[in-house]
Amino acid sequence: MKKLLIATLIASATSFGAMAQTSTMSPMPAPKADADKNAPLPGANSFTEGQAKSRLEANGYSNVSALKKDENGIWKGSATHSGAKVNVSVDYRGNITRN
Repeated sequence: MKKLLIATLIASATSFGAMAQTSTMSPMPAPKADADKNAPLPGANSFTEGQAKSRLEANGYSNVSALKKDENGIWKGSATHSGAKVNVSVDYRGNITRN
């Protein structure tokens, strides 16, 4: 009986460690302060115009318009943010900057 009890305790104790390592949470997005300080960065941009617009909208911009990709692969256009019209850029890493 003692052996059964000890075996049960050992099995229970080792299974808790495995359960603690399992996570169903998504990783937290990087804070905006972590955006590259040299942005917008030139590079081969794989974003489509629609994806660049969606990225801007997901970051609080509205009325996104006149998006054009320049010779450095940077999407540039205009948008409204906090009630003000601003010029914006989205680089190949997804960094958003105001011009």
